Amino acid sequence: MNKIDINGYKSIKELSLKLQPINILIGANGSGKSNFLSFFDFLKQVYNRNLQEFVALKGIDTFLHKGDKVTEEISTHLYFPNTNGYSFTIKKGDAGFIFTKEGLWYGNNPYYKNPVDAASFGPESVLRYQTIPRADYIRNYLKQLAKYHFHDTGENSPFNKESNIENDKYYLYEKGSNLGAYLYNIQKEKPIVYNLIVKTIQSIAPYFLDFFFRPESNGNLKLRWQSKYSSTVYGVNDLSDGTIRFIALATLFLQPNLPETIIIDEPELGLHPTAISKLAGLVKSVAAKKCQVIIATQSTDLISHFEPENVITVDQKNGESIFERLDSEKLKVWLEDYTIDDLWKRNIITTGQPNF
Repeated sequence: MNKIDINGYKSIKELSLKLQPINILIGANGSGKSNFLSFFDFLKQVYNRNLQEFVALKGIDTFLHKGDKVTEEISTHLYFPNTNGYSFTIKKGDAGFIFTKEGLWYGNNPYYKNPVDAASFGPESVLRYQTIPRADYIRNYLKQLAKYHFHDTGENSPFNKESNIENDKYYLYEKGSNLGAYLYNIQKEKPIVYNLIVKTIQSIAPYFLDFFFRPESNGNLKLRWQSKYSSTVYGVNDLSDGTIRFIALATLFLQPNLPETIIIDEPELGLHPTAISKLAGLVKSVAAKKCQVIIATQSTDLISHFEPENVITVDQKNGESIFERLDSEKLKVWLEDYTIDDLWKRNIITTGQPNF
């Protein structure tokens, strides 16, 4: 995606943001980073025609900027290469949102025919039913959207759940609950990729030997592993929080079939500086393969591995999220002697600062 416009959504009153191959949002708690990432969840619900239920469970006011007394509608425009795109406007109705506008922008159409209007004035998108060529691309893009977050590593975490080697092998789930079955399938189908994942894990956890896969008769398995220094088979709880998160991250970024976009919230949690450096390398690697990366973080260690243009600072002013991409030219003199994280810590980069 080249650019995204969002209006009236949560803390985002008005935003027009150009997107790069790598987009790292940094800012204080409550600044709006997670709201930006959650909008991609919102788009996925639109695609799935599940918006009415999704909104009903959370309450319509929680989606409108400062509530329905201030904001009546949410609108967006997604810009793709060659002037193609997708847009919609939804307004609050009696029982949820109503699609008052839904448009497909197609580069081969003459200007006066853009957008192709698909508004239904109903509670769900009609994108799935469109037959023009561009609709397929937009459907495929929205279908693959997933916001990953590997925060929960406790005893009852998703990583501790059983997964099925047939039903759960196709793609990595957002919270990593099928990590065992997904890795098992990669080992069977893509052994070179599997070995790369294992070696990457070993680079930050030298004691790690390999995963131990023993599916039950019903095809279920739990994620287990072995150490170089013991014949014992260990479970996920025998790994540190940072290590299990890094295993999930390595699997996500090294998977054989990369999605068009990887969206992930605070991937640096619990990671040692060496692991953060490895994570940065993984991000750059997939971006070079045309997989766009969107990350929310509070880690200055992470942003130190990237160029200023990769970083977007987020601040909240009067209840409104303000997004600003850093500019190398403006920081040129400082960058001769300091890294990006130095400038941020020294408050030379004044945006995206924590609220003390």
